[in-house]
Amino acid sequence: MLLLRRLTAPAVQSCRRVAYVQGQSPAPKIREYFYYIDHEGMLFLDDARIKNFTSCFKEKQFLEFFFKRLKLNDTDRYRDTFPFLSVCGRERNFIRCDDLPIVFTHVLQIDHEDRLAYAHGYDKMSVPWQPDRICMFPDTGRVYHPAPERYGSIGLVRSKLAIELSSSFTFQNGEDRPPTHFRWKEQEYELDQDWWKETYVGKRPHQDL
Repeated sequence: MLLLRRLTAPAVQSCRRVAYVQGQSPAPKIREYFYYIDHEGMLFLDDARIKNFTSCFKEKQFLEFFFKRLKLNDTDRYRDTFPFLSVCGRERNFIRCDDLPIVFTHVLQIDHEDRLAYAHGYDKMSVPWQPDRICMFPDTGRVYHPAPERYGSIGLVRSKLAIELSSSFTFQNGEDRPPTHFRWKEQEYELDQDWWKETYVGKRPHQDL
């Protein structure tokens, strides 16, 4: 029950407001836009007053185009507040997140291989499912899985899927410590406890299991 409460609790976050105008042009033929990704992986304009399913971007072709160009913000603009960037032609799309830009939504099979889909792209955007490399942080209850390097090498598992997966965790060291094993399709996996330390999450300040 404690784990369930943690998994469903919203993240506590603060965002230092910065001045911008959607579509601003800091240089000739360059336009800048600003986006927000919530903990369910839904994409919004950052300044949208209401952020819910009705106001998020849903068009699959646009989402695929946007996320396949997403990367760490390697410019000198807005890096502290918008740590990710998607460059689409002459558009610079700056992105901040509730947690991470890549949010895994469900497990699916493609050509008999288990894969983890992200960004609500279904079979258009997915990574190989690695059941031995999921990790859960006991202080937040959030569950993570490896992602491509361009995204920081780690993604968040959305709450609904994390709750489903959590029933297969084994906590040999107690529930106040990370799970040690995970059962998937009748096979028991010993969890790698260290892989995340070299990712974007591991390099954030004060991050520890």
